[in-house]
Amino acid sequence: MTDLQESWTEIGASAGLLSRDRTIAKPGFNRWLVPPAALAIHLCIGMAYGFSVFWLPLSRAIGVSDPVSCEGMSLVSALFTTSCDWRIADLGWIYTLFFVLLGSSAAIWGGWLETAGPRKAGVVAACCWCGGMVISGIGVMTHQLWLMWLGSGVIGGIGLGLGYISPVSTLIKWFPDRRGLATGMAIMGFGGGAMIGAPLADRLMNHFQSAHEVGVWQTFFAMAAIYLVFMLAGAFAYRVPPAGWKPEGWQPKVSARKAAMITQHHVHLRDAHKTRQFWLIWLVLCLNVSAGIGVIGMASPMLQEIFAGHLIGRPDLDFTQLDTGQKAAIAAIAAGFAGLLSLFNIGGRLGWASASDRFGRKNTYFIFFILGIALYTLAPSVAHSGNQVLFVAMICVIISMYGGGFSTVPAYLADVFGTQFVGAIHGRLLTAWATAGIVGPVVVNYLREAQIAAGVPRAQVYDYTMYILAGFLALGLICNLLVRPLDEKWFMKPEELAALQAREHKTAEVRSGSFGIDRGRFDLPALLAWAAVGIPLAWGVWMTAQKTAALFH
Repeated sequence: MTDLQESWTEIGASAGLLSRDRTIAKPGFNRWLVPPAALAIHLCIGMAYGFSVFWLPLSRAIGVSDPVSCEGMSLVSALFTTSCDWRIADLGWIYTLFFVLLGSSAAIWGGWLETAGPRKAGVVAACCWCGGMVISGIGVMTHQLWLMWLGSGVIGGIGLGLGYISPVSTLIKWFPDRRGLATGMAIMGFGGGAMIGAPLADRLMNHFQSAHEVGVWQTFFAMAAIYLVFMLAGAFAYRVPPAGWKPEGWQPKVSARKAAMITQHHVHLRDAHKTRQFWLIWLVLCLNVSAGIGVIGMASPMLQEIFAGHLIGRPDLDFTQLDTGQKAAIAAIAAGFAGLLSLFNIGGRLGWASASDRFGRKNTYFIFFILGIALYTLAPSVAHSGNQVLFVAMICVIISMYGGGFSTVPAYLADVFGTQFVGAIHGRLLTAWATAGIVGPVVVNYLREAQIAAGVPRAQVYDYTMYILAGFLALGLICNLLVRPLDEKWFMKPEELAALQAREHKTAEVRSGSFGIDRGRFDLPALLAWAAVGIPLAWGVWMTAQKTAALFH
C-alpha cells in the first residue's frame, strides 16, 4: 500500500499543473496557438512603457485639484511622507526600477526558466506583475511612495523580466523555419502594451475620480485583475515541442553565407558568457538601444523645442516666445508624435525581425547601424531646414530599428549559440538593456541641460546629442562586424545534449521528427486565440491613431 501511494505521489508531482511535462505538445497540436499566448503576457507587461500616464494624477493625490507641495523635501522624506504630494521626479524612479529589475531578473532566473518551463515562469510573472500593481495601489491608498517603489518597481520589475523572456526559447523552438517572425510576434507585444494600457488607465481614472480621489488606486486594482486573467490565460496556453521536433518536411535552406552564421549545434548556458561573441552581441544591443532610448526619452520635448511655432502655423516664434496656450497646443501635437513612434516601435519589432529571416541577423543589424548613422547625422540639418514631415519620418524609421533590435536579437543568439539555452542566454543579454536604460537617457538629458546652460538656442540643443548617438551606432557597427561563428570547442557534445534532453523529457531516447504535429493552421481555435489579443491591440492602435492625427493638422 505504501509503495502504491509513493508511486501515485511521484506521478502527481511529475504531472503537476505547472510542470514542464504538462506543457509538452501532443500530436495534432497547432503551433499557431503559441504566439497569441506570448502576446497575452507581453501586451500586459508592456504597460511598463505607459506608466507615465499615472504621474500627473499621482502628483496631486492629496490635493486632488492642486498639488500639495513641500519645499525642500528630500527623496527620503518623499518615500514616507503622508502630508505632501509626490514630485514627478520621485515617481520616475519606478520607471528606472522597471528596466533595471527586468534585465537583472532575466539574467538571474533565465536558467531556471529553461528547466521550469514557460508555463511556470508565466504564472510567476503574472503574480509578480499584478501583485506589484496591487501593492502599488495600497501605496497610493496609504500615500506611501516606498510601497509603490517596492510593488511596481521591484516586484513588478521581476515580473517584467520573467514575462519578457518566457516565450523566447519556446517560440524559437516552435518556428525553426521562421525564427525572426516568431520572436517578432511575441516581442512586438511589449512595445504595444502601452497603446492599450495607457488609454485604458486614462478611462478608468476618469471613471473612478471624484472630488476627493484622483482614481489611481482603484485603477491599479482594476488593471491588476484584468491583467491577471490575460496573463494566466497566456501562461496556461503555452506548449513546448517534444525534443527533436521539427515541422513536417522542413529542412534548413539558406545561402552558404547565412548558413555559416547559423549553427546546428548548442552551447551550454555555463559557457555562453565565456565567449567573445556573447559580449560583442551584448555591445551591439546595448549601443543600439542606448541610441534609440535616448530619442524616445526626448521625443516630445525635442519636437516642441525644435519646431515650436512651426507646429501651429507661427514659424516666426521660437519655443521661448510661445505663450501658455500655444505651448499647450504644441504639447498636444507632440503627444500625437509620441503615439506615432509607438506604432513604429511595434511595426519595427515585427517587420525587421521578419525581414531578418531573409537577410540574416547580422546583415539586419548592419542595416540598423548604417542607416541609423545616416539618419542621426542628417536629422539636425533636416530640423533646421524646417522640413517637419521629413524629420518626423526619419525619427519614425529610427524608432522602428530600435524596436527591431529587440526582436531580432533572440534569433541572432539562436543562430550563434543554438536553441537549447537561448531563453537563458537572452535573459543574461538583457543586462545590456538595463545598462542602456541608464546610459541613453543620462547622456541625452545632461547634454541637453548643458547646452541650455551654455545659451544654445532651443532649436539647436539636440544637434550634438544626435551626433553622439550616431557615434554609439558607429561603435555598434564595429562590434557587429567582429561577430564570427563560434569555435567548435564551445558546443555541447552530442551525448551531453542527448542526456540533457532525455532528463528534461523523462525519456531514455530523444528522436527527431514531427511527432504528428504539423506546421499549424488557422482553424477556429487559432482564430479565437488571435482575436483575444488582436482586438485589444487593434483598439490600442485606433486610440493611438486618433491622437496622432493632431500631428498632421
